[in-house]
Amino acid sequence: MTTILLVDDEVRMLDLLSLYLTPLKYQCLKAKSGKEALQFIAANKIDLVILDVMMPEMDGWATCQKIRQSSDVPIIMLTARNETTDVIKGLKYGADDYVTKPFHEDELIARIEALLRRTNDQPTAKIQFKGLELDGDAVELSYNGQMIMVTPKEFALIGLFLKNPQKVFSREHLLSLIWGSNSLTDDRTIDSHIRNIREKLRNAGFPIDHHLITVWGVGYKWVVNDYYQH
Repeated sequence: MTTILLVDDEVRMLDLLSLYLTPLKYQCLKAKSGKEALQFIAANKIDLVILDVMMPEMDGWATCQKIRQSSDVPIIMLTARNETTDVIKGLKYGADDYVTKPFHEDELIARIEALLRRTNDQPTAKIQFKGLELDGDAVELSYNGQMIMVTPKEFALIGLFLKNPQKVFSREHLLSLIWGSNSLTDDRTIDSHIRNIREKLRNAGFPIDHHLITVWGVGYKWVVNDYYQH
């Protein structure tokens, strides 16, 4: 059974989310704080986290950062605000998707299903490129033996690029392949994930700016030479 950790300081919201998800055969665990959520993740096999942003003491953004220090579990953030800066902040801290309150039950379920499906469809073979190694079985990314913590969506994007060098992917195509054809996610989510990938690989010492290239007005591509001119 798929286990979803619900994190919100409002008991009413926890009960509402559980009411939506339990009939769909999801096992729901409820945490009323970021600290409690971390304890649940340490002690249980969690398949997905639904994380509220506005919580006292440790908010959703801080909790997301803490989770990402030890786990690549898929995270959907719930936010009452739809400002671009808030969305980008959540994605930068390691969230895979977001849903704005008030949300429609069908939208939330569709996002959960799409994220779980894409996570289960991760690449299974090892792919190596100039010291960068993507291990689909272990769902691990490393550079020269150094582990790089990435989210499931970031992992799937890197795998897609590595398996298709020189191929240009439009933002719409990436959304369809990674998030699913029925996803309600928009183009800025792709840009945020690409920005996160570049930052993480750059910090690990991999020359990502030579390989993950923006094709202006179109999308992104992975090139194999070190000095691509654009």
